[in-house]
Amino acid sequence: MYKVLIVEDDPMVAMINEQYIGRNKNFRIVGKCRNGKAALEFLDKNKADLLILDVYMPLADGFETLRKIRSRKLPVEAIMVTAANDRESLEEALHLGIVDYLVKPFTFERFQMALEKFIAQHNAMKNLGTLDQKNIDFIVENARKKSEDIYPKGIQEKTLNLILEHLKAYPDKWLTGDEIAEKIALTGVTVRRYMNYLAESGKVTGRMNYETGGRPCMIYRITEKPL
Repeated sequence: MYKVLIVEDDPMVAMINEQYIGRNKNFRIVGKCRNGKAALEFLDKNKADLLILDVYMPLADGFETLRKIRSRKLPVEAIMVTAANDRESLEEALHLGIVDYLVKPFTFERFQMALEKFIAQHNAMKNLGTLDQKNIDFIVENARKKSEDIYPKGIQEKTLNLILEHLKAYPDKWLTGDEIAEKIALTGVTVRRYMNYLAESGKVTGRMNYETGGRPCMIYRITEKPL
């Protein structure tokens, strides 16, 4: 079981992190800190495998904390959970070797994807001695797939791609769930499940249409137009 340290100054977010981690049997929480300084003091005396690390905190922010962890060569990885959604923050986090980067507010499913990515990377590295190029390629590819291809229960990659391709064909058009279902031969219930997932993950934009002349309904379109 992996040991997790939550480093978050917002009590509400820390509680959500704790609840989400508690629902994954592969992890247990060994501590909670309100700032990076407290986290470093904790790690000086205790072991943790994974940090759930905020960026904006008093005394020592997430980046400063992670830089110090790397300089001390502490054997702990980090998932950043933050409101910082600018390019510079993401680039800094990637340079510091994070496992994943979650922007608040995040879903339970996306949080679990980050945890599974950590497990995939840890398992790929475990019990390996000297690495040759074949080993390295396997580790990098395995980590990438685990990050991208793990979906919540009831979401299949093939169906997801089918819906996305249909939406990409109409980048400027708002479509109802029933219209999508009819075109790609799926049930309306199935399409609504996938559209909820795509909207939560930011790949699709959804809004309520009140101009139907009857009962309002959700309409959708792809978030980013294809190049």
